[in-house]
Amino acid sequence: MPKLPRPLRLGGAVLLGLATIALTGSLTSANAATAASPPAASSLSTLRNSLPATTDPQAGSYSASSMTVEVALASQNQAGLNSALQAIYTEGSSQYHQFLSAGQFDAQYTPSAAERASVASYLAGAGLTVASTSSPFLLSVTGSSTKITAAFHTSLSNYVDPRGIRYFQNSRTLQVPTSIVSDIQGVVGLTNTVREHSGVVKPLAGKGAASSSAAASASCETPYVTVKQLFTFVNKGTNFPVGYGGGPDCVGLTPSQTNSMYDAPAASPATQGSHVNAAVFELSAYLASDVNTWASTFYGPSYSAKLSNVNVDGGPLNPVCPAGDSCPPAFESYAGDIEVVADIENTLAVAKDSHVIVYNAPNDETGQTELDEYTAIANQDRADTVSSSWGVCENDVTAGYVQAENTIFEQMAFQGQSVFSSSGDTGAFGCIRSDGTTIVDQGDPSSQPWVTSVGGTSFESDNPGTNPNPGPPATGAETVWNVHNLCSDAPAAPSNDKQGGFFWCAETGASGGGSSQYWGRPFYQVGPGVNNPYVTYGNGTTNCSLAATGTPCRQVPDISADADPYTGYAEYCTGSAATVNSVCATIGSGGGWFGIGGTSLSSPLWAAVTADRDSYRGHRTGNINPLLYFWQLTNPSKYFTDITGQGPLQRAATNNGLFPTTPGYDEATGIGTPKFAGIITG
Repeated sequence: MPKLPRPLRLGGAVLLGLATIALTGSLTSANAATAASPPAASSLSTLRNSLPATTDPQAGSYSASSMTVEVALASQNQAGLNSALQAIYTEGSSQYHQFLSAGQFDAQYTPSAAERASVASYLAGAGLTVASTSSPFLLSVTGSSTKITAAFHTSLSNYVDPRGIRYFQNSRTLQVPTSIVSDIQGVVGLTNTVREHSGVVKPLAGKGAASSSAAASASCETPYVTVKQLFTFVNKGTNFPVGYGGGPDCVGLTPSQTNSMYDAPAASPATQGSHVNAAVFELSAYLASDVNTWASTFYGPSYSAKLSNVNVDGGPLNPVCPAGDSCPPAFESYAGDIEVVADIENTLAVAKDSHVIVYNAPNDETGQTELDEYTAIANQDRADTVSSSWGVCENDVTAGYVQAENTIFEQMAFQGQSVFSSSGDTGAFGCIRSDGTTIVDQGDPSSQPWVTSVGGTSFESDNPGTNPNPGPPATGAETVWNVHNLCSDAPAAPSNDKQGGFFWCAETGASGGGSSQYWGRPFYQVGPGVNNPYVTYGNGTTNCSLAATGTPCRQVPDISADADPYTGYAEYCTGSAATVNSVCATIGSGGGWFGIGGTSLSSPLWAAVTADRDSYRGHRTGNINPLLYFWQLTNPSKYFTDITGQGPLQRAATNNGLFPTTPGYDEATGIGTPKFAGIITG
């Protein structure tokens, strides 16, 4: 399986941040002037899964006068941790939903002082500077690349992918003294391919119908985009009108339409997120004034969105980047404002009365700032729900990185925090937009076992127009998101305008879904459709490599919601020369109202309806995955709309490019889409 770097992509941090959180501190003063004698080869052991796979040619060795890596430490009682966490999420257990308070997770499961000291002592003896971080599971280690590679008995090399993009990674497995190998999960920072990108998607083409003179006096609604329109645009650049939903100039769904189409209960503070903290994980600055304009349009001038901001590692406006890492200027400032604003607005569309906490960090290339941000969310334990629309395909992260993340998500699950992540927007081929490969691959953190993976659907020809309360679509009208099934692994042919199916996966998008490269199937993932012909099994390398050989792999998504940009949501976002790198500034004449889609929108939607449930019930739901699969086993029609790909109203889309929609669970839409009333009040 080739492992390629991703090209430049959106990134950044958040505006109006609070004081930066200090994430490092002195752990030891033992910074040896010279490295200690390395252990004999016979006393070394290899860190499992520590060599990233690649088929790209080497382009010389990599060196840096100073670089920082994070060493991820193992829990002192992983078996007990797993058992306790399963008990908390098992109906009938005496520990069911007995969540830990802030600090208790570290107190019970942190590596022992002796284990931390042993690892730190070895690294300091190798001439490296070792510092604590905000997590007892992570040590910050700084030194020259020569000393770091010597300490881990590896080498660093440059590689060049087929597009000429250079990256570095370790070219040999990592080895450490046998006495400490069981204390270390992995090392983060030895590759710069962990480059997070957002999943927000605008329509490939099209302009508001109301803006054209021919439609100025008519309704701005239009039929669903046709194949001919897409082909003509690609070949000739011929634009076409797009009008969907009741937003200004028919740019997308309004909050009332979204709630009505997903069968929300009667509106009240208790069913709209009151007294709940709904966090969004972000890597870009944004303008709070855009959110206020959106909110006053739909909720009136007296409504004021509850927003607060927390910057980690300086945020994107003042990034504090680890030594040897890179936080490229093009990734920072407002480079992902379109994503941040979409996440906040779709959260408020479903959980109007919630308090939205916008967490932000710089967007780096080794993943260390993202780990710091997730750690801050877990340690503060303020967020009841968390939505992340930023991710990276599993092929571009390492086993050490995903295990370090997993520890943080386990902490959140213990504390009752619900974490959601978009499953991706290029169907089953999650790396197309990032590293250009067409392998079957999923996204991280979406595939994490303690994260709820959210896929995408489409309302296709079911256009509510300006009706503020259209009600749920007819049974079978909602489909998987894959515009006219154009995304596929098919070769170039007339049916795909001789572009090939992979081209359309990147251009028009499709719901991410499939099986994990790293994780085995969690205990809760059971029910109709879970066992299907597309299940993969652990093989030690490309299929759930962190699970035992023969184990069924983790499947994503868990659930879905509307993500088709042609049946999307109304966003308001602006930009100017003052908002450096702003994406919204490039839309029309400095942004404004436009339609938006992608699983970046379905993830905050599911997080928001869970926030509504927390508000209504007066306590946290916690990780919702065990409950989702329990509901599917017991009373699925109360909580979900099953996207089956069958029936008289079934329209064009029937798969996500590879995996078909079927009755029950499928790897295109998961269990299905939400019925708000059942989820909130059930």
